Amino acid sequence: MRRDAGPQSAGEYVRGFAQRAAAPRGKPPAKRPGVLRWLVYAASVSVVSWLALQLFYFAQIAAWNYVDPQSTAFMRSDAAHLAADRPGLDIQHQWVPYDQISRNLKRAIIASEDADFVNNNGYETDAILQAWERNKKRGHIVRGGSTITQQLARNLFLSREKSYIRKGQELIITWMLETLLDKERIFEIYLNSVEWGNGIYGAQAAAQHYYRTNATKLTAGQSARLAVMLPRPKYFDDHRNSAYLAQRTAIIGRRMGAAELPQ
Repeated sequence: MRRDAGPQSAGEYVRGFAQRAAAPRGKPPAKRPGVLRWLVYAASVSVVSWLALQLFYFAQIAAWNYVDPQSTAFMRSDAAHLAADRPGLDIQHQWVPYDQISRNLKRAIIASEDADFVNNNGYETDAILQAWERNKKRGHIVRGGSTITQQLARNLFLSREKSYIRKGQELIITWMLETLLDKERIFEIYLNSVEWGNGIYGAQAAAQHYYRTNATKLTAGQSARLAVMLPRPKYFDDHRNSAYLAQRTAIIGRRMGAAELPQ
């Protein structure tokens, strides 16, 4: 007859404990990715996206040595707004070669917008610092101290929103334009893409809209007036008899003779 097992001896207890301790255990539950890991991932995606965008800008500007831009960010934005707010008004734009644009208009724009355009590298540090000080006093951005090349960078790729982030991107694109294109090509693209009124873009469209003539035939007085309109083209399109416009036109008319054109 089988006898019941007695109490465990101390030796048996120790051996059993050792065996249980040596037995393999299940894997611990996987830890969830930490906040830091997600932040690093998001930052990496943002950096890669930003670099891809800069590469796109760079490649497109390089191509403009051989082809002409067909539209700009401002044109596309304006077309959408006109379709919604003024359905009967379309974008007016016609590309004309550099040598078919009046020298009067070229001189007037340089005299009005960027007197040192031929010699600067796309930036006017003093103008940017002055704009910075004025913006600080006003508490918001009212001026950007932009050269012709900076204006072109903004018109081609960016929005009308005023912010320091947009200004930083504008400066990067300005560097690309100045690096990849010569001054005459920059000016040619500017003259053909700058905004001149409600849906009016480029010298040819402006000449026809305001004077029923071609860009090559613009007189000194007409050119000076068009140049003065550039900072506020939509406003002056609707207020053509502005006293300021007439006064400023006379000033630019006197400065035009000293304007240096790119060769």
